[in-house]
Amino acid sequence: MDPADALELLMSPAGRVDPYPTYEQLRAHGPVVSAGPAFYLVTGYAEADAILRDARFGVMDDDLRDQFLPGWRESPAALSISRSMLRTNPPDHSRMRRLAAGAFTPRRIAAMRDVVLAQADELIDGMLARGRDGAVVDFQAEFGYPLPVGVICALLGVPAADRPLFRRWATDLTGILEPETTPEELAVADRGATELRDYFAELVAARRRAPAGDLTTALVQAHDGDGHNSASGERLSGDELLANLIVLLVAGFETTTNLLGNGLVVLLDHPRAAAALRDDPEFAPGCVEELLRYDSPVQLTSRMSTAPARHGDVDLPAGSWTIVLLGAANRDPRRYPEPERFDPWRPQVHPLSFGDDASPVTDRGTPAGTARATP
Repeated sequence: MDPADALELLMSPAGRVDPYPTYEQLRAHGPVVSAGPAFYLVTGYAEADAILRDARFGVMDDDLRDQFLPGWRESPAALSISRSMLRTNPPDHSRMRRLAAGAFTPRRIAAMRDVVLAQADELIDGMLARGRDGAVVDFQAEFGYPLPVGVICALLGVPAADRPLFRRWATDLTGILEPETTPEELAVADRGATELRDYFAELVAARRRAPAGDLTTALVQAHDGDGHNSASGERLSGDELLANLIVLLVAGFETTTNLLGNGLVVLLDHPRAAAALRDDPEFAPGCVEELLRYDSPVQLTSRMSTAPARHGDVDLPAGSWTIVLLGAANRDPRRYPEPERFDPWRPQVHPLSFGDDASPVTDRGTPAGTARATP
């Protein structure tokens, strides 16, 4: 299959159902292949990892958005996301990431463990009660969606009564993170972005009046200059504060929800692994890493080069667009033997699904932030 045709298939609803056969057809052309003038697809693990760490590659900035996405400033969803660390390059990305990372203190993270366990237990009890008489229970509706939203909302300090609103808003906004967004999807995303921004503006004002121990308070202090980074003079602008609150909700919600759904399907198809997980909770970290590798909840991300580079024996001129196919890289046979086989006992699994291994670079070219599908 021609690389351009393969990309068109991958962007279609039919191609997204099972992209892995298309990845293998692309892989036959090489780990980095041209799909058009200054446009490249990356399927190799080593090449994807190198590009995502290469300081010469970045995400689309405002000037490029003006060039390729005219009218984007009229979209509340696009405008909000553009001011977050997800869609910025160094030095702004690095500054925002340092401020956000400083708010995730070990004490705050440790305190979330009991919150996560309590919410998970409550949701499972509800599923058991609803399914006791043999009724069908929708795992995603009853667990996969509400758990991540509830945990993120607890972290941000959103009252429990407001959390059902956040589930809808976050679902609406995720359309802006897809490689291609229809006008109808954009309208829905704009509505979600507007409602989220209005809500967070009120929450920020409330935390400014009465600080609490939540992440919103910590980020408000990063904006006002009286938090942990006040000595350095680093701050968040007002737009950055609201944008990063929105991204923390949406990015934390969608990826985890997709991982839970994908993971359940895989484990139902692999009863031995499911039994091992039930018998030994310590088996969970390795199982999750393999689930991320085997069927990633994030299938691609994109980068543009600011200087000539060479990856996979291919010369990439300045201004090249690269679509890094994370799902393909995670199944590169040069990195993982029998990559199509789910094996939670597999040694040394480091998937490029999201997190530090697949992130915008910092000023020094080291990984930072969270990778998402970025048009």
